[in-house]
Amino acid sequence: MSEILSQEEIDALLQALNTGEVSVKEIEQENKEKKVKKYDFKSPKKLANDQLRTLNMIHENFSRILNTFLSGYLRTKVQIDVLSVEEVSYYEFSNSISNPAMLAIINFQPLPGQIVFEISNQLSFCIIDRILGGMGNYNGEIRAFTEIEVTLLNKMVRQMIKYFIDPWENVIELSPTLDKIETNSQFAQIVSHNETIALVTLRARIGDAEGLINICIPHIVLEPILPKLSTKYWFSTISKKTTDEEKKVLEKRVKRANLKIACIVGEASITVEDFLNLQEGDVITLNKTIRDEVEIMVEDKIKYLGKPGTIKNKLSVKVTKVIEKDDDEYDE
Repeated sequence: MSEILSQEEIDALLQALNTGEVSVKEIEQENKEKKVKKYDFKSPKKLANDQLRTLNMIHENFSRILNTFLSGYLRTKVQIDVLSVEEVSYYEFSNSISNPAMLAIINFQPLPGQIVFEISNQLSFCIIDRILGGMGNYNGEIRAFTEIEVTLLNKMVRQMIKYFIDPWENVIELSPTLDKIETNSQFAQIVSHNETIALVTLRARIGDAEGLINICIPHIVLEPILPKLSTKYWFSTISKKTTDEEKKVLEKRVKRANLKIACIVGEASITVEDFLNLQEGDVITLNKTIRDEVEIMVEDKIKYLGKPGTIKNKLSVKVTKVIEKDDDEYDE
């Protein structure tokens, strides 16, 4: 932003122009001078600001999904927000990790290499306490994680990393898997110290506990998709999603749901003796006629009415009416 001159400075500049102390050409020449930007060749920047903004948007979506998952998983109020997305060296990240620590090494397939998912000790012990039925309290004690605690965190992280898939779908179809959990940063050396990384920091509040979640993504992992990490590509990809495509995705997800459907042709009351003596060809009189509609049950609720029949020598039911929620006749 250009500097705003005061009225006194404006008057002094006009006076200098009138007296010839300052010429218009000198002012124009100063404006044409190229601005020099400092550049550190020891730690060259490999990620553009536009790419960092895209990573920010991706992880904002991830944090919202994580909010919903952890709120149900831990049965308490959870609030997670993106605090920052910056480019640093792996040495700066690893040097800031305290021991012991909760470090999940994740394979970011199909991208090459691995990422580090770090949850601060305060949050980790709070999560463990909640899983074991506690209130999520942490007294600040610095101690190593037990094998049982690591197993509990392992199970939870396996659930959490599944939620990377949807936020990244506009860039790449991910299949992340948990490689291992380390509690010592020295054994979590996934790249060299000088390697550039994108460090995504999330601020999380679980109940009364507050801490940070760091996601370390090395440059070698992002390198194959760097052209796609731009806001222009991001929004153009989103705009290409037509209504038909969204319907196909929704239809595909609905098809995965398993529902039990049954058709109640009719009911009849017979004695146990008659039931035991039933033979092939016997006829049981039901409480419905061939003109009556039959009830179609979805799970344990009547959702449709229909007419029985056959299609290509197979028994079938034609839906003739959808039972609405406000239909008192069929409410249980």
